[in-house]
Amino acid sequence: GVLEAFVPNEGDAWRYTLDWLDQYFERVRARAHPGGIPDAPGSLFDLGGPEPPEPVLEVLGSYVVPARLLGERTADLHRALASDPDAPDFRPEPFDAMYQRSLYQSIRNQVSKALARVANSEPPAEPDVADMVAQVVGLREAILARTRSLLERKFSSRRIRIHGDFHLGQVLHTGRDFVLIDFEGEPARSLGERRLKRSPLRDVAGMIRSFHYVVHASLFRLAERGLVRPADRPVLAAWGDLWYRWGAAVYVRRYLDAVRPAGILSGDDRENAVLLEVLLVEKALYEITYELDHRPAWLRIPLVGLLGLFQAPSVAGAR
Repeated sequence: GVLEAFVPNEGDAWRYTLDWLDQYFERVRARAHPGGIPDAPGSLFDLGGPEPPEPVLEVLGSYVVPARLLGERTADLHRALASDPDAPDFRPEPFDAMYQRSLYQSIRNQVSKALARVANSEPPAEPDVADMVAQVVGLREAILARTRSLLERKFSSRRIRIHGDFHLGQVLHTGRDFVLIDFEGEPARSLGERRLKRSPLRDVAGMIRSFHYVVHASLFRLAERGLVRPADRPVLAAWGDLWYRWGAAVYVRRYLDAVRPAGILSGDDRENAVLLEVLLVEKALYEITYELDHRPAWLRIPLVGLLGLFQAPSVAGAR
């Protein structure tokens, strides 16, 4: 039997964020000169700090509060899952050399599978998407090089039981708070795989990618309603990318601050950044295969996401 509690809510965080972004893009379109886009560094970790600058707060608007709250609730989840050292199923375990090698090999296999799948699929009708497919296929060596960063250092973080399928649709918005739901993991994985202990940053990577997805879903929805002209889309996409990067950075910074006392992540943010970069690449590769199988019209989203990860300077390349 399964016992569940009812959580009064106003819908999930995906719908809440989607509606918020519709209003955000309306504000952008109303600007006299929407092309004046504030700069943002490439790395989510470079965007951290006690407070985003005033121009960024203006862009994020009221969403800075829920972004921070999502980071805090994610940390609450991971602290709870790592809180019982006496329970073998939940005891944190080291991120040892054997696991590093296993993760590296798993992602290498996923690289080969995803790139072969997209290279051999029916060419996309949209010329820009077809161009992105060619660019992503050409990234093979760069992706493998970044994945090798898993073997080039010793990681002091821990492995724990995690949510496993974490995104905005797995979070209920109660009006004043967020409640996390659906802990069965990815349905496509076996039960044994879902029970494996992994880096908590895998859940963080899933939420970051969900931030990226919801921006493009909003643009798709506005275009379907005839509210976005094709000529306006590049400018709106650039503003959407700005919102995604700063919103994700606020989320990550609050998460790191809130989870630090649990001791399940390294105290060195550069180490955390190296691992998060690799997990973001892994997640985008999974999304490419998923969209080809289920939603070919959305293929551009993970393609843009993966290309963006390699356009910004890599923390893994810094010493």
